[in-house]
Amino acid sequence: MTVLIAGGGIAGLTLGLTLHQIGVPFRVFESVREMRPLGVGINLQPNAVRELFDLGLESQLDRIGVQTRQYGFYSRLGKTIWEEPRGTWAGYHWPQYSVHRGKLQMMLYETLCNRAGADCVVTGARATGFTNHDHGAELHLDGRASETGALIVGADGIHSAIRAQMNPGEGPPIWGGAILWRGTTQATPFFGGAAMALTGHDTQRLVAYPISKPDPATGKATINWIAEKRVDPAQGWRREDWNRSADIAEFLPDFEAWRFGWLDAPALIRGAEVVYEYPMVDRDPLDGWTEGRVTLMGDAAHPTYPVGSNGASQAIVDARTIGARLLEHGVTPGALSAYEAEMRPRTTAIIRANRGAGPDAILQRVEDLCGGDFETIDDVIPYAELAAHAEKYKQLAGFSVEALNAQPSLIPKDAHLRPRSG
Repeated sequence: MTVLIAGGGIAGLTLGLTLHQIGVPFRVFESVREMRPLGVGINLQPNAVRELFDLGLESQLDRIGVQTRQYGFYSRLGKTIWEEPRGTWAGYHWPQYSVHRGKLQMMLYETLCNRAGADCVVTGARATGFTNHDHGAELHLDGRASETGALIVGADGIHSAIRAQMNPGEGPPIWGGAILWRGTTQATPFFGGAAMALTGHDTQRLVAYPISKPDPATGKATINWIAEKRVDPAQGWRREDWNRSADIAEFLPDFEAWRFGWLDAPALIRGAEVVYEYPMVDRDPLDGWTEGRVTLMGDAAHPTYPVGSNGASQAIVDARTIGARLLEHGVTPGALSAYEAEMRPRTTAIIRANRGAGPDAILQRVEDLCGGDFETIDDVIPYAELAAHAEKYKQLAGFSVEALNAQPSLIPKDAHLRPRSG
């Protein structure tokens, strides 16, 4: 009944915790030799936070993250387009968190090892492919013997070898011309703290939010920021890599004038110890991501633009949905098919929306209508239209307040799989 998980990121580790919770044997195979807290800030929406709380991680999330209170869009001149409460302040039963990606991954890893034993995660084991058999599946690993289990789940990211075997002609991720520069800076939080701000338009924008609580002595917090600029994709760019340090001279001049009183973009950029560069890429939605006893999850299944603060959340929901379907169908290919049938239509819609009709689209609309300069946003776009636009994406991504609060738990408390496989 062992489930083999290729990849020890947020997706794979959450799946490991879920399988341990419901009594399904598993092993996680991660390519790096040593787990380290890489990356910068991410957001976890209430639908994902609910699942982590159900895994007993509430106190750990409070320790490493910030409960996000407000989410807002602002023009390139710093003028308010739309603000809304988030998490419990918006009426959810669960908060939204802003957190350092590496701290979240390490928290999941350490919790999993404490609960299931350190040998449940095998490092230095990169998945290279798979073979389906009548009564099991074989996971091929670089530099070591293959492993055989009942099922394989590919959680090996946007460059997934499992996905590449399923789709040999797909090629590299798709780049549309947007480049992200990401960093963290010690600075005073804006709008009272715990607020997330998205400023600018399609060809240039800045996202900023705190991922730590303010230091009592200085009043400063760790502010995660993302500077984005769009160029002609025909000119090409360097391969995406979260660990590539960048030269701020390549983008800082474009943000020198972005000083709004509540936010000083050039100071934020200059204050970072290191800045990472990342071309914004995704992949086209798949017509299917399950072959026999093998399936995909997270960025291996549905990599999307980082729009709507939704990527990590979808990976967590994937993990919990796999667990729920295993409870329903046993450790069988049928469980994987049922999981895909549930998640693929939703994530396909998110990929397409994030390419232009996501919540951020309102920034460009305001830029087109008035160049970002207005006395009151109601003179440009009615409030009701802005509210409907915001709600539409929440419904699409599965975190509408009313629907999520009314939804039963994906995995009931104390649920445990009865031995059954096939």
